[in-house]
Amino acid sequence: MNQEIENAKAQMRKGVLELCVLTVLSRGDSYANDLINQLKQAKMIVVEGTIYPLLTRQKNAGLLTYRWEESPQGPPRKYYSLTEEGKEYLAELLNSWDELVEMVDAIRNPKND
Repeated sequence: MNQEIENAKAQMRKGVLELCVLTVLSRGDSYANDLINQLKQAKMIVVEGTIYPLLTRQKNAGLLTYRWEESPQGPPRKYYSLTEEGKEYLAELLNSWDELVEMVDAIRNPKND
């Protein structure tokens, strides 16, 4: 049963990962490693093998753009930022998230009318 619970939790995290990535980027430009660290700090466990394909999909969909910036240590870094389309998409996702939370709360805490 523990394995089933862990799988369910992983699926829930995977389902909201796009929302979380766009939300972090809405606060300012970020490179992938910093993005991963911010998600990990929030206990949204991600690995590079998950985040890079997601960033590529979002970029190809016109939600993100990127620029290369020299790094004080090591190679240049690719900084991602939201496009206007990405900001609009995020607003829609956040709206959908709020609706979903309301629905789940209504199921968890039914009001007796």
